[in-house]
Amino acid sequence: MYIIRITQDNYLLVPIVSFVCTHGAGRKLACLALTGTLLAGTTSTGAAQPSETASELRQVLVLQSFDRGNMTVDHLTSNFRVDLDQQAGRSVNVVELVVGPTGFVGASEQSTVEYIRSTYANRRKPDLIVAFAGPATVFARKYHEQLFPEVPRLFAAVDVAYLGDAPLRDNETATTVDNSFPEHVNRILQLLPDTKQVFMIMGAGPLGAFWHRELEAQFKGLQNRLTFVWSDKLSYPEILRQCAQLPRNSVIFYFTFGTDALGGAYADERVLADLHAAANAPIFGVQSVYMGTGVVGGAMNSLDQLSRTAADAAVRLLNGEPPSNIKVPPQTPGQATFDWRELQRWRIPESRLPANSAVLYRPPSLWLEYRATVLTALAVMAVQFLLISGLLYERRARQRAERESRTNLALAADASRRATMSALTNSIAHELGQPLGSMIQNAHALQLMVTANRASSDTIDEVLSEIRTQGLHATQIIDRQRTMLRSHQLDKKPTDLHDVIRESLALVAHDMRAREVEATINLSTERSVVNGDQVLLQQVLVNLIMNAMDAMSETLPERRTLSVSTDVRGVDVHISVRDTGTGLPADFDSKLFTPFVTTKSDGMGIGLTIVQTIVAAHGGAIKARNNPDGGATFTVTLRRSETPQAVGVA
Repeated sequence: MYIIRITQDNYLLVPIVSFVCTHGAGRKLACLALTGTLLAGTTSTGAAQPSETASELRQVLVLQSFDRGNMTVDHLTSNFRVDLDQQAGRSVNVVELVVGPTGFVGASEQSTVEYIRSTYANRRKPDLIVAFAGPATVFARKYHEQLFPEVPRLFAAVDVAYLGDAPLRDNETATTVDNSFPEHVNRILQLLPDTKQVFMIMGAGPLGAFWHRELEAQFKGLQNRLTFVWSDKLSYPEILRQCAQLPRNSVIFYFTFGTDALGGAYADERVLADLHAAANAPIFGVQSVYMGTGVVGGAMNSLDQLSRTAADAAVRLLNGEPPSNIKVPPQTPGQATFDWRELQRWRIPESRLPANSAVLYRPPSLWLEYRATVLTALAVMAVQFLLISGLLYERRARQRAERESRTNLALAADASRRATMSALTNSIAHELGQPLGSMIQNAHALQLMVTANRASSDTIDEVLSEIRTQGLHATQIIDRQRTMLRSHQLDKKPTDLHDVIRESLALVAHDMRAREVEATINLSTERSVVNGDQVLLQQVLVNLIMNAMDAMSETLPERRTLSVSTDVRGVDVHISVRDTGTGLPADFDSKLFTPFVTTKSDGMGIGLTIVQTIVAAHGGAIKARNNPDGGATFTVTLRRSETPQAVGVA
């Protein structure tokens, strides 16, 4: 495709070369010779192509309504050239000329007509004339007879208001737009129901005057609800100033611009940027190309679809189809489209948007922007959840097992204590018999003395004091046995091991005398306080002492010695029970603490197992070894308490 663009803003573009023409009313005429040269060069260039002859190169004259800077027409014509080149299937030479008004300075319409005629005076006439938008369409229809009346015409992207009631000629067709501006205003009221004023921005000059009259007529049914303010009599600085000081419940409707009341030309892109920065009210527009420039949105006209429709009609005309056969219904506004940023800026809730509206420029959600990361994080969290759930399940199972273990330990310890106390029944009876017998004898003696009237007050006090002492002794014996027999759960608290040792020896004292066992105690001078259960620790010592006495049953009475000692080493305290019995069997080390394994003919084999379990529950350890001089030693190691001062020192 070859393109020549001639404008009223002094630019002549041929592919990538720009030429500056003269100013004033005759500037287009001054470009005539240069344009003719370019057209000739283009034609010769086309003839130089081996596959293209002058007759094959199609000539299209495009009449533009606006110079560069009108976003709508710029977008339309750019897309039109691309679509035409793709659909034509052959080379097309396009000459563009701006014929619409551009302020107060410019060539007259008649001069423009003569310029176009002279350009094609000695050359092949265009195969098609395309007029883009309203002003160019009005120009082409007005000067139909002077501008190649036999050449087919396409009025592209023209609002139906420009065509009016005048019918199209046989060689004319149109791709029109029905913008339905009142419907746009009604949609604004749907979004902002408290709107009272609409500031219409449409430029000045003939274009502004035309649309002022046309839109006033179209908005007549809305004037009882809204006040319309028009910009066609204002300069550009005045427009910006008014947009910055609009009253509450106002909106701005951006139609187009071009020039202001002083004749200054301004590009749409700059106008929209300045309005967006200055305005204190939301801006609305009807063209899709305005999206992203600061307008809120609405039911937009799809310029891409409009350019494709125009290119399709142009190709059909170039292929010889009669214009009267090409009937294209007016294009109406398409899907409602809105700018998310502007909705947020003006606090317009999305619930007010029409159904099936498209919202653009919304920041991507976490899911859309980081989908892979989110999925990975969810997978990691799922794995963590499963691991944590498994750990919690194991923890609960372990806690349940520990509770059951403690319960079983308590049951086994209770059974062991009862068995031990049952074995000490004779010892307990003898131990209680001594204080009870003494109490009976003292009471009988006191009774005789009272009967004989020989009891003085001092004698009575002495006898009663002795009876009370023996009663307390009996009470201590009973309390000690009852404590050992009571069902018990592990209850740790600071406990002095020296007190535990003394209480344990007191429990078996009578049995030791009966078995002719001599006991020695060697206690450390350092504090031996542990965090433990006194009853269970006492059970450990009683069990070890009873086992030691059983081990010495065959030892000569004079050699039956049992020694209990404590040794503090750093943070640990060691309690040792040493006997002079037969010692441990050589093959018994590995199964010493195995349940139901015993060397006694009448034993159950659970005593040492319970001892080891109790010691382990206190965080300690128990070991056994044979002595070099005979007998065995059992050593229990426990961690000393950090608060030994809580218990009295032995």
